[in-house]
Amino acid sequence: MSFEFQKTTIDGVYVIQPKIFGDSRGYFTETYQKDLFEKAGLKYDFVQANQSKSHKGVLRGLHFQTRKPQAKLVRVVVGEVYDVAVDLRKGSPTYGKYVGVTLSAETHNMFMIPKGFAHGFVVLSDTAIFEYMVDDVYDPGYEGGIRWDDPDVDVSWPYHGELDLSPKDQLHPYLREKKIEFGIREGRIQLL
Repeated sequence: MSFEFQKTTIDGVYVIQPKIFGDSRGYFTETYQKDLFEKAGLKYDFVQANQSKSHKGVLRGLHFQTRKPQAKLVRVVVGEVYDVAVDLRKGSPTYGKYVGVTLSAETHNMFMIPKGFAHGFVVLSDTAIFEYMVDDVYDPGYEGGIRWDDPDVDVSWPYHGELDLSPKDQLHPYLREKKIEFGIREGRIQLL
């Protein structure tokens, strides 16, 4: 098998470890194979791939789209980040809880985040190049988010220096201020 799919404490969220084939010249790895992901129960049709570059201490998140929510398969190509998924699914026993994982270019691990989650990361290395595939297109008119430091979510970010956040990320609401729930409407997961 080219991938090891590890369940996390939140249903539907996985840490994925690809098999690495390396020698003195470097390495080769598969980062996605649809049929193997589907056999593991991860049935997504990815339609867009994104990449960002950030320096140490940059925190991006916690983001979601209010319409066209996205499932995300994320990984780090250069450097290391701490990546977080916050469950915002209506009726979920883990609503408002998060799973965090360190992703790095060295380990090649990936994080699978289904629809109905807020997502964010903080850069732990000097520089990080972050890649993600999504199953719906990005639409800037439907950006949403929750505070990175929401006390009810209580993410234990493993970075203790000065954080670098965008002005927009500094203004996201707390969950207690604005109830955010994704649920099934018209056969699709949507913000209710």
